[in-house]
Amino acid sequence: MLDATSAGSLDARVRVVVSNKPSVVALERAKRSGVPTRVIPHDDYPSREAFEDALLLALREAGVEWIVLAGFMRVLTPKFVKGYQGRIINIHPALLPSFPGTHAQRQALLYGAKVAGCTVHLVDEGVDTGPIIAQRAVPVLEDDDEASLAARILRKEHELLVEVLGLIAADRMVVVPRDAGQRPRVIIKSP
Repeated sequence: MLDATSAGSLDARVRVVVSNKPSVVALERAKRSGVPTRVIPHDDYPSREAFEDALLLALREAGVEWIVLAGFMRVLTPKFVKGYQGRIINIHPALLPSFPGTHAQRQALLYGAKVAGCTVHLVDEGVDTGPIIAQRAVPVLEDDDEASLAARILRKEHELLVEVLGLIAADRMVVVPRDAGQRPRVIIKSP
């Protein structure tokens, strides 16, 4: 995201990079790019709700309109999701709905999948269950291990995330509600 915005290939502004861990590379990259950073350690709070209240406050103070969960490995509560309903996106290293949760590449290899990939989706109250925005596939090679498959998927994740953010910035993404019990559908409008 930072590379794409600084290169002018993504018409968006990263307002803040927030992490619950102080030593992540994203914080250093953001600082080098002149983007404000915040570290909000979840262990500093007596409850998940208190931690998320601190997150929401930091995001609102920074004027955040959309949240991108890139490497943020905590499940958000329904209260948090409602605070930014329909404006939180996540990147997941699998072709959802297959292999949700952690260790998706390992799950794909153990299952014997021939194709893996990544998904950008809207976040809802479930774990990797929100409406799918876009996906990219990669083949699972005979000699793949978890690390080699993860590396190929990660390259696609970086490309796909920037592409989706560009669609959002261009106001080309529409979420279409559906009947009760069905997930909303994401439609991409033509340019």
